[in-house]
Amino acid sequence: SFLFSDQDKSKTGTGVSQQPGANFSQNKILSNFPENSDDESVHSTLRKSLFKMPGYVYKNTEFKDSSMDVKEIDTYLNTSENMEEVRKEGLRRNNHHVPINKDSNFTLCRVNDGDIASKNGIKMTSFSNASEILDMTGTTGRKLEMLRAVTEIPTQFRSIFKEFPYFNYAQSKALDDLLYTDRNFVICAPTGSGKTVMFELAITRLLMEAPLPWLNIKVVYMAPIKALCSQRFDDWKEKFGPIGLSCKELTGDTVMDDLFEIHHAHIIITTPEKWDSMTRRWRDNSIVQLVRLFLIDEVHVVKDESRGATLEVVVSRMKTVQASLGHLENHDTVPPLRFVAVSATIPNAEDIAEWLSDSKMPAVCLKIDEDQRPVKLRKIVLGFPCSDNQTEFKFDLTLNYKIASIIQTYSEQKPALVFCATRKGVQQAASVLAKDAKFLLSTEQKQRLQRSANSLKDSKLRDLLMYGVAYHHAGMEISDRKIIEGTFTVGDLPVLFTTSTLAMGVNLPAHLVVIKSTMHYVGGMFQEYSETDILQMIGRAGRPQFDTTATAVIMTRWSTREKYIQMLNGADIIESSLHRHLVEHLNAEIVLHTVTDVTVALEWIRSTFLYIRALKNPTHYGFSSGLDKIGIEAKLQELCLKNLNDLSSFDLIRMDKDNNFKPTETGRLMAWYYIAFDTVKQFFTIKGTETLNELITMISNCTEFLDVKLRTNEKKILNTLNKDKDKITIRFPMEGKIKTREMKINCLIQAQLGCIPIQDFTLTQDTGRIFRNGLRVT
Repeated sequence: SFLFSDQDKSKTGTGVSQQPGANFSQNKILSNFPENSDDESVHSTLRKSLFKMPGYVYKNTEFKDSSMDVKEIDTYLNTSENMEEVRKEGLRRNNHHVPINKDSNFTLCRVNDGDIASKNGIKMTSFSNASEILDMTGTTGRKLEMLRAVTEIPTQFRSIFKEFPYFNYAQSKALDDLLYTDRNFVICAPTGSGKTVMFELAITRLLMEAPLPWLNIKVVYMAPIKALCSQRFDDWKEKFGPIGLSCKELTGDTVMDDLFEIHHAHIIITTPEKWDSMTRRWRDNSIVQLVRLFLIDEVHVVKDESRGATLEVVVSRMKTVQASLGHLENHDTVPPLRFVAVSATIPNAEDIAEWLSDSKMPAVCLKIDEDQRPVKLRKIVLGFPCSDNQTEFKFDLTLNYKIASIIQTYSEQKPALVFCATRKGVQQAASVLAKDAKFLLSTEQKQRLQRSANSLKDSKLRDLLMYGVAYHHAGMEISDRKIIEGTFTVGDLPVLFTTSTLAMGVNLPAHLVVIKSTMHYVGGMFQEYSETDILQMIGRAGRPQFDTTATAVIMTRWSTREKYIQMLNGADIIESSLHRHLVEHLNAEIVLHTVTDVTVALEWIRSTFLYIRALKNPTHYGFSSGLDKIGIEAKLQELCLKNLNDLSSFDLIRMDKDNNFKPTETGRLMAWYYIAFDTVKQFFTIKGTETLNELITMISNCTEFLDVKLRTNEKKILNTLNKDKDKITIRFPMEGKIKTREMKINCLIQAQLGCIPIQDFTLTQDTGRIFRNGLRVT
């Protein structure tokens, strides 16, 4: 609403909080005033800051079309609950001397040609009636006596936990089971409650028990997202390297080199897909038999339609391998395999524990409440009206103009992270905010931002950074991404806009997280984020070293608001999705000889999460509700037989005279190279007389390339490659304009084979991905 000059700012101090309520915490305000100023000026400034808050003055407000209305600032303060909340906040800040990064405070002012706010009376947007505030702070009885000290850890492993003297509440509660027993363990805890440390405790337990030298120990850490794996790899290389453990990341699509290196690694960090393709050859691969500890991060991903099935079969396979080794050798010589799994807040964590239990001992299931999160998280769902004729793109654009107000209301001048659906959307939203609002930054911050900006290659980003705004997505130069991550992490950058995919794995904690629109663009169409995506994004709220509270705001359509409120309450039950992808996984087990006949097929099904859930909720899997256990098992057997017949009809498996399954050469290739059943069916139509053009078209249609997207801004380059009388074009141009994912893939394959250079970083990335997967397919 008004702009300060640098001179005025030094008088008023940068830390004056604009969050109603935060100004009651006087120590927060005073902590940022110049020390040499006389008492009187400090007091008068403090009085001013308490009664005149820089807020928004809306004359021509853009909220007219929305469900929000502009109210006096008192609307927030006057309700008794809010007064109570404000009082508690002040007390809590006084009691917990939280190290607040002085430099990461910035004030947001609205760029507005209206009069100075003090003349007009301060107005501020009240979000209270537009949102459902899910206040999950709760009351915690955290006392230091309950927390366990790091000194409990044997001296030689203490360096792993050197960053803190005490374990937090959740870690302390899990410590006895993790460190002093070998039981399988499931922890259900809100994102941000220190789950990594729980994995580290389990590794420490293994090292305490295993005799030196640790030649034959393998620990597998499995996470659903490559970026999470990279983060864990960097972190653990530093922590475990000094005590003699080597880490290896196994997420790429390379095959042979990795196998060699993995023989020497103690900790293998991988994704379900990669571990699946590795273990499909486990009989001639002794590594799998050496795994003593299997760590599963984000185990709730088992419900994900596209990727959950892989996670499920991998875990079931590890159980089967362990059991079969027990049968083969003397039972006592096979060291047990321990599972430790971590999940977000879900209602049926016990089902996961039941699935991970072994025959001797049920798994421990520990549930940590939301109120034990080290940083209290306030979750807010805002619904915005969206007319029927408004496209998803249009709706997404209108939300750009609401961001400034949300940051004003909820950021408390601390770093904010805004998730957008597309790469282009990230850049648009960042430009709108830079035009719309101005951040007051300290001189040092400005200097540091200037230094960072000078090293950036992207000129658009360079300009934005000076406004205190930046964007971050996977299509950027890696060096630019690293610079932006650096400025955000140290607290110099007030707002960062990023895509959901990239931020999943890059550790960028923020005080405020905003999810701008709950739809994202996948495979040429808009769809809602999965629950895992939402939880991952929300999990970025709260910087444990600086914050005691954090806020997550979801911006969605008015019609879907209720759904997200439900989701944030953690009310969705986790189901299996294996029944949708059974055919590929059954084939792989037959190739592995894990499944040799129909009876064993049912045994294998019994080891899956699908079995546990089908008994409890048969209707979800298409079985009738009145069935007893025998009836449900019969239905699962029927499902198995249907898939086995499908495999047999394409000659992927055969039956010998004793009704045992035998894989065919094609079946082996399908499992070995991780090929989808639909792709194999397509290859069965090949006659052998196809032209090169026809083969390229066929390969472009394979399921394996589903994750390659066609983006609007790429069409121009692709159309030029396809047909252009002035430039070199591909050998077999396609009819018309490039408008599908398949056409893009076809175009890139031909450009690469024809050695035509492509001057676009994202297209080069996509070409790499197509050729890595293409090698398997072809």
